[in-house]
Amino acid sequence: MKNKAISNPKAAALGLQHLLAMYSGSVLVPILIGASLHFTSEQMTYLVSIDIFMCGIATALQVFGNKYFGIKLPVVLGCAVQVVAPLIMIGQKFNFQTMYGAIIVAGLFVFLIGGAFSKLRFLFPPLVTGSLITVIGLSLIPVAFQNLGGGSTTAKDFGNMTNLMVGAFTVLLILAINVWGKGFLHSIAILVGLIAGTVLGGFLGLVSFQPVIEASWFHVPTPFYFGVPQFEWSSIVTMILISMTSMVESTGVFFALGDIVGRKIEADDLKRGYRAEGLAVMLGGLFNTFPYTTFSQNVGLVQLSGIKTRKPVIFSAIFLVILGLLPKIGALATIIPAPVLGGAMLVMFGMVAVQGIRMLQQVDFDNDKNLLVAAISIGLGLGVTVQFLPKTIQLLFGSGILMTSLSAVLLNWLFNSPRRTQEMSVDEGLNERDSDK
Repeated sequence: MKNKAISNPKAAALGLQHLLAMYSGSVLVPILIGASLHFTSEQMTYLVSIDIFMCGIATALQVFGNKYFGIKLPVVLGCAVQVVAPLIMIGQKFNFQTMYGAIIVAGLFVFLIGGAFSKLRFLFPPLVTGSLITVIGLSLIPVAFQNLGGGSTTAKDFGNMTNLMVGAFTVLLILAINVWGKGFLHSIAILVGLIAGTVLGGFLGLVSFQPVIEASWFHVPTPFYFGVPQFEWSSIVTMILISMTSMVESTGVFFALGDIVGRKIEADDLKRGYRAEGLAVMLGGLFNTFPYTTFSQNVGLVQLSGIKTRKPVIFSAIFLVILGLLPKIGALATIIPAPVLGGAMLVMFGMVAVQGIRMLQQVDFDNDKNLLVAAISIGLGLGVTVQFLPKTIQLLFGSGILMTSLSAVLLNWLFNSPRRTQEMSVDEGLNERDSDK
């Protein structure tokens, strides 16, 4: 069935809906990383604003596209939540410049490997990706609880009743909207929770509008805002592995959207989609923001609205670019109190962990080999701590996320023959459901 043409006002309204659905999930990434690395309020304002701007650019790269890059589906791109823990670790063990150097190289890697990745996808079945996503979610939950208490464990008011009450209110509101909210309201539960929690925090003296007052009305994105990037091998390896995981997730979103809009996704489509994400990641590193990936929550909005054209997403990209040029808008996100962030993190990271568990449900655990792969990989990811090694080695072997990735990929490759998956025909569109037939 052909897609019906829609008016510009309706497309703009739907584009705003796409923006709201992805806004909180994307903005939360720079807020979490910036807070953990002790960015100043001025740096945080830049970070959030340029992140919003780059979300628009990254989305446009995918939506418009050409014969070299861009999948031309109604996809929205935002910051990948799985980069939070590794980037914090890189920033703490090295510096900001090393963090952005690793992002740039990872983006280049994604761009270059785009054409071959559909053939490498057999290395990342649900057993591997499910184990990794589970560890990512579980490893971030302690960060959520630290913020619930007020952010800094050395602060005098850490863990006081005001902080805990505001955080609990945020969690309960998000849960209530998820349980009883319908349609669009349900899709922006996190955003509503952040806003309502901040309003309550304002009444209790937890909010300062000084960053908004000090922010300028307009600015231009600045390459290398935090300095010239530096390149360190263990940081680069970490971000490349995380980027490959994001590529696997994006593949699932591409196929889901292909089913919704009635378009068969071929290997060339995947290649252009991966390349667009690689370009977006490189631009994120150059302008000192973060890696970008396709957001799965916006797939539900395409299905819900019944509008299957790219027009609403084009408007969404335009809105994101405009908002990103207005620092006062970006500064609003920096006034969210730490307990409110903690409440939202608890829900989001818990959902990430559960998403990993859901992916593992596809695995045949009657097979002891699969059971061992998941058990060892998750155990290593949650338990590994190496404090006595040089920091370069510690980054690799002290990262639960990286250890889970390496363990799951290697053990799965050793225990389970990849031949059947490798032989899956590219001409059949590589659809997950096709492989089950």
